Amino acid sequence: MSLSERLQRLDADRLRGLRRGIEKESLRALPGGSLALTPHPSALGAPLTHPNITTDYSESQLELITGVHGGVEACLDELREIHQFVLRTLADPACGSCDERLWVGSMPCGLPTDETIPLGRYGSSNVGRAKSVYRMGLGHRYGRRMQTISGIHYNWSLPGLGNDDYFALIRNFRRHAFLLLWLFGASPAVCSSFVAGRQHELQPLGEHSMHMPHGTSLRMGRLGYQSEAQASLAVSYNGLEGYAASLHGALTRPYPPYEAIGVRNLGGEYNQLATTLLQIENEFYGTIRPKRVIRSGERPLHALRERGVEYVEVRCMDLDPFEPLGIAAPTLRFLDIFLLHCLLAPSPPDTPEEIAALGRNQHRSAAFGRQPGLRLERVAGDSTREVALVDWADEILHECRPIAAALDATFGGSEHARVLADARAALADPDRLPSARVLATMQRDFGGSYTAFIRAQAEQTRNALLALPWSAAQQAAFQQLAWRSVEQQQAIEAADTVDFETWRQAYLAPERLLA
Repeated sequence: MSLSERLQRLDADRLRGLRRGIEKESLRALPGGSLALTPHPSALGAPLTHPNITTDYSESQLELITGVHGGVEACLDELREIHQFVLRTLADPACGSCDERLWVGSMPCGLPTDETIPLGRYGSSNVGRAKSVYRMGLGHRYGRRMQTISGIHYNWSLPGLGNDDYFALIRNFRRHAFLLLWLFGASPAVCSSFVAGRQHELQPLGEHSMHMPHGTSLRMGRLGYQSEAQASLAVSYNGLEGYAASLHGALTRPYPPYEAIGVRNLGGEYNQLATTLLQIENEFYGTIRPKRVIRSGERPLHALRERGVEYVEVRCMDLDPFEPLGIAAPTLRFLDIFLLHCLLAPSPPDTPEEIAALGRNQHRSAAFGRQPGLRLERVAGDSTREVALVDWADEILHECRPIAAALDATFGGSEHARVLADARAALADPDRLPSARVLATMQRDFGGSYTAFIRAQAEQTRNALLALPWSAAQQAAFQQLAWRSVEQQQAIEAADTVDFETWRQAYLAPERLLA
């Protein structure tokens, strides 16, 4: 069945059932542009249990989470409100946060030595300790600097989809994700502290800065969450059963280099949760994930196997330093169009050969995406041919036109057609892309300094959001959420009945991964 035929079967009621949510990571940074090493501010609540404000990998990395929304603007309104509360809290002298800022770039601010980057802390409960030990393991496996990279995750669902539908979407998303890196990548440069002592292909630019001249998203390239261990995982997305089996093996088979690290050191302190290739499911990194809301104490893989895919999590979006929230409404609308295209277009099964080619395409797009004439590998059946990135992108955008029209007909206006036209215009003028604008602004206004540029954007963003109206009722509501989260964490800690090692072994038991 063709894309147009599938689109005709997708009526307006189902399109109105589209749901989305945002998870946005940002480092806490000092005014001078270095990493804040202070604990998560207590006035923000308990990161273990707060529904909207937590930390990700590092204690210095905030994660702001919206609820599920039927409209783009409603989703961004909630994200804006969370930002306002966080920035007001960080600006409060009583917070003890040294008047910190939110770093608005995906690649980190000035970093201290690897071992002094603080790991996330979640209290004394078994589940809280497990989250910290998991992050300790990530530090041993990948280095703590990698845990300071930030991005935006877009959670997306449509009513009436089954497991096969979601996996067909995921296969096409992985094939076409290069387009998102090209259009929305905004991390072509880094502070040199991030690559100190590491092999890389970056070129110097300004004071203490490195870059790729035609780069789009270094976060999604070889400097990001990449490792030889995970590169050995050729996970297939041809269905839930095969996907689950691939992860099951990675979660249960010991991996010799991680066995050498050991679960605990000689002093009895924990190095990691497990010696398997993946400690837990979240360690498997990708541009997109199939997801299911889990129950208390449940393993994510068990939830997927038992109840199926509930939504997808898009994980390849950079923070846009030119947007106060890191992402804007036109980008969300484009993502909706793009994900519907991935769902509706024919989606043949993937193969190990195609999976390997997609990895190479991701690297080329991230490091060299705006290079004139750049070519990618396009696999069709048993054959592979090289095609120009811009030609492949133009083909996808052309196929998206009826989808944009259907969304505009459903929701009114012409915003979806407009964002699609803007994307097609960028094919002819790559200088308008965020990655190009970042480098141009760095060189024009900041002597090529990445840190100076992002620091200035962070200050501008902070001032703009602090200037927005803020009511006593809003403040009280967020304070109530913070207090309630602390009470919930304390209740979890009080309810523990076994020691951590007993809990760890029970949680990681292989049978808990099965449906």
